[in-house]
Amino acid sequence: MSRTVSRRTWRARSILLVVVLAALGAFLVWRMLRPLNIFTVSTSFERPIDTGAAPEFLGTLRAEDCGRCHGAIYAEWQTSMHSRAWTDPYFQVDWRFDGKQQICKNCHVPLDRQQEHLVLGFRDRDKWNPILAPNPGFDTALQHEGVTCAACHLRDGKILGPAGDARAPHPTQKLSDANEICLRCHVVQGARWDTFYRFPPCGTAAEIAAAKRSYRGRSGEYAVQDVAALGCVQCHMPVVERALVDGGEARVTRRHLWRGGHDPRMVASALDVRLVEVGARAQDERAFKLTLTNIGAAHFLPTGTPDRHLTVRWRVLDRQGVPIVERHKTLERTVLWRPFIVDLWDTRLPYGEPRTWRIEFPAPLKPRPSALEVEIRYHLLHESRRSRIGYKNEEPIDYPIFERRIDLTSPSREAHP
Repeated sequence: MSRTVSRRTWRARSILLVVVLAALGAFLVWRMLRPLNIFTVSTSFERPIDTGAAPEFLGTLRAEDCGRCHGAIYAEWQTSMHSRAWTDPYFQVDWRFDGKQQICKNCHVPLDRQQEHLVLGFRDRDKWNPILAPNPGFDTALQHEGVTCAACHLRDGKILGPAGDARAPHPTQKLSDANEICLRCHVVQGARWDTFYRFPPCGTAAEIAAAKRSYRGRSGEYAVQDVAALGCVQCHMPVVERALVDGGEARVTRRHLWRGGHDPRMVASALDVRLVEVGARAQDERAFKLTLTNIGAAHFLPTGTPDRHLTVRWRVLDRQGVPIVERHKTLERTVLWRPFIVDLWDTRLPYGEPRTWRIEFPAPLKPRPSALEVEIRYHLLHESRRSRIGYKNEEPIDYPIFERRIDLTSPSREAHP
């Protein structure tokens, strides 16, 4: 009798184990195949910006309307990536690949008049499935302006600005801190039960705030505690003295350029590179020390989407320019996306922390070394991602920000940083 009970118990436990393992396997398969939402939709950008209270004086809200008075600012905006937030070819290919999610429009074309549909509500708790209706106020030309003037400056029928000038022909309101405007789209939330970000995706502002210890993480929504300390506009909108309105008095204002990862000079200005020859460990060796320091970006370098990364390559060449020794390093944020989102490791450059590598090789290499080449490149996109989404880029997706060639035919000269 006891043997029979024991067998039944063993069989029941075996069946339960099989059921549990099958359920776990099915769950993991679902996690691998399900549509992937890599961030949470916060109240700050769940809907487009309401333009219903915009004064008639502002007309269509197109940038050219603003440019009639603010000509210099309009000209700068035209050169910016903000003006291409919707029309940028990479964004369009990537957006289509990910299913044309409506939520992406709320940052890339933030005004309600820029979107074909009105957002009436949501069918799901996560707000990824909005209830849409045709938008009678949709303006195609305005949509193609991406992050246009009104996207940052129009709120509740008033134009936000640093002065709040009562003499303006439209209602104005003074900003308490200009960095507030950046937060709507540059602190994307990521706190979910199945995500384990150190920083939320595209967490530029969060990276700065974390370094200043003014950032709240996984308990609730990600939030920046000290907006004034971010310094977004101080870096990306340099101060300039000029007339805010064409023909007006000169005053201290800011340029509307927002140069960043698409500008090689801007990236290079944030990076200090030191390459010096140092004492070798053995008599028949030569050694160099390469040190990289992020001196200009309060966030990580690079920042933004995890596709952006730096590569460091050094090569020892013979007299014909053929590599004898070649090494590569990649500085990037690595995220596991499935079955759960986990920040695995991050080798990017935080602000003010030097990263050093030692380059050494035997001096009597054959063939004889002729030169040492060091190159640092900034990559906007991984080649694997470019190929996967079918992006046929007309512009380069990477560019050099540092190149140095050292003649090795001369005797060793030991140097110190």
